[in-house]
Amino acid sequence: MTHEPELREPVDLCTPDGARLAPAARGWSRRPVHRANLDDAEIGRNKRWDYWAVLAGDVVVSCVYSDIDVIGLADVWWADLRTGRSGGTGIVTEPGVMRLPQLCGTADLRVDRDGLDLEIGADDTAGTRLRATWTEPDGRAGRFDLAVSRPADLESINVVIPWSDDTFNFTSKQQALPTTGSLTVGDETFVIGGDSDAWGVLDVGRGRWPASIRWNWGGGAGRVGDHVVGLQFGARWTEGTGFTENGFLLDGLATKIGRELIWSYDWEDPMSPWTIEDPGGQLSVVLNPVFDKYTSTGDATLGSEVHQVFGRYSGFVVDDAGRRVEFSELQGFAEEARQNW
Repeated sequence: MTHEPELREPVDLCTPDGARLAPAARGWSRRPVHRANLDDAEIGRNKRWDYWAVLAGDVVVSCVYSDIDVIGLADVWWADLRTGRSGGTGIVTEPGVMRLPQLCGTADLRVDRDGLDLEIGADDTAGTRLRATWTEPDGRAGRFDLAVSRPADLESINVVIPWSDDTFNFTSKQQALPTTGSLTVGDETFVIGGDSDAWGVLDVGRGRWPASIRWNWGGGAGRVGDHVVGLQFGARWTEGTGFTENGFLLDGLATKIGRELIWSYDWEDPMSPWTIEDPGGQLSVVLNPVFDKYTSTGDATLGSEVHQVFGRYSGFVVDDAGRRVEFSELQGFAEEARQNW
């Protein structure tokens, strides 16, 4: 349940000059409707990215294509949660190389340089195709080819977070996207989907950010009897704005939660359980991690530090009609990110 206005028609994120948040853009939607017409005159403030992850049982695959104004970033990453092995590669480009469309999913995104060839296809009636080839640090060849389906009746959580008229972000969080394909590293191939479920996750960001920010993000998906549940929630970066990115999907339909959720975890011990609860009673989950993807770059002036943990969720959700679904083995993740940019 939420107090936030629901938007049902296409809307510009910014005023016509692209400089400020448009009043009509404040709200959330069940499908992406915001056009990110950001003005690029003030260098260093705009951030644009598409981040994909695929949760495939004991395997996780991710890629990102981003323009954070002063540089461009792209990477691919994978992990075998059974063994703790992981790999991938990343690149940094000069400004202006990584371009993302104003409307998410409407253009092919591709970068081929410095040993990474990454392609994120534009959405079509079938969904999205993710392809990449790269070389691991030990010299092994890596590649993935993933087909992410987008069922016509599957909704998502899309919202503008307004810190002010000058700083704001549109995010589209798309969970529980059925995925099939493969990941190959050296002479080892992992089958994605097929005999077991695999779920795509998309995080779209288009906005104008403050120089320093922290956030939580978490999500996951799985089958629970005859139901499919998708989880989506965040914290910290939305506090005080009157808007959240919280909610869940039950059989493809979005339930939006306008309240801030209560997160309990230990930054110093990220492999201990992460608990996330709705004070209104519509969601309560515990993530038991099995893998921590820790990254740290830069310094206190310009840098990033992230704990992103992967594991299984147990708990329950209750939709606005009162349907309660309990689960114990949903694939998922949770993170805290500390950014200075």
